[in-house]
Amino acid sequence: MEQDESFMDTVKTVVYAIVIAILIRTFLFEPFKIPSGSMYPTLYVGDYLFVSKYSYGYSKHSMPLSLPVIDGRIWEDAPERGDVVVFKFPQDNKTDFIKRIIGLPGDKIKLENGRLFINGKMLEREKIEDFVIRDKYGNAERYHQYVETLPEGRKHNILEISDFEPFDNMEELTVPAKSYFVMGDNRDKSDDSRVHVGFVPTENLIGKARFLFFSHNQNDPWYKPWLWPKKVRWDRLFNKIK
Repeated sequence: MEQDESFMDTVKTVVYAIVIAILIRTFLFEPFKIPSGSMYPTLYVGDYLFVSKYSYGYSKHSMPLSLPVIDGRIWEDAPERGDVVVFKFPQDNKTDFIKRIIGLPGDKIKLENGRLFINGKMLEREKIEDFVIRDKYGNAERYHQYVETLPEGRKHNILEISDFEPFDNMEELTVPAKSYFVMGDNRDKSDDSRVHVGFVPTENLIGKARFLFFSHNQNDPWYKPWLWPKKVRWDRLFNKIK
């Protein structure tokens, strides 16, 4: 009997832990991993971050497997321009994307030779030191790096190969109601609202990217455990995402 009771206590503890983890993941914080370089220099491949699920309210995409238990969005709080957000790719409503919100509902967005215009005004940008990304073979890719200033005064860094890449020009678009225009900070290597993403409906927002809890360089081989400590980017741990 004592063994049976002990076993049942263990089962209950595991079940409680799973339920609590699901509740935290659904309503408070969810972890995400950065798989691509579209958000360099803000986010690196191999970064792990927490997203606050409560920041913009909840929709069906807040639920595990996007269960359709919520119609539209409840307890909604609108994101601000410049927020880095995770959302479901509007074309399949399944794949997680992470980008920066550039255009709010009603905004007019245009790109001309790499320069971003919001409501008819070209954003200021200041060139700083080049940014270098190295592949697993040690080859360096060098990018022009700028500090871009949004209309409200928020600043963030962006990368450009040049101002004459395929997506550096876009005719003026008006952001529809209850939708957002998003862009990657790695401007010439990002699939965003200029390309396949299109406008992001508010229902597709999952949450706001808050801070990194882990980061490692994926270029080093996993089968060499003596290199693992060197793979960790210690200086990025617990960095706030701006």
